[in-house]
Amino acid sequence: MVPTSLEMPVGKTCPQAGHAYVDSYCAAKETHPELAAQYRDLGKGGSKVALKAKNHRELIVAWGKALEAGLPCALVVDKTHILPPHFDGTPIITALGIGPCTKAEARHIVKKFQCL
Repeated sequence: MVPTSLEMPVGKTCPQAGHAYVDSYCAAKETHPELAAQYRDLGKGGSKVALKAKNHRELIVAWGKALEAGLPCALVVDKTHILPPHFDGTPIITALGIGPCTKAEARHIVKKFQCL
């Protein structure tokens, strides 16, 4: 999930979503190893969905709900990128990854967000 308020071009948005996928999966390997293993099972496969949030507040609220639900998740913070007007090199939250998990487990968190 990425905040549209940052007005990131596609070349910045896609890598940030990628970081969110990977970071959340890595977190799952530590906290939910069985979910991580199931996700990478080539016989079953797993899917990814890229969603858009209006702003950082929505990301933080969704992150809190994911933590509360016990789902693996990760916030992505860019710390050095320069891309005016929103990126001046100071840390800024650019994405949230949730999962791996089922649609049912995340529905109450992500149902309000649209696909990117």
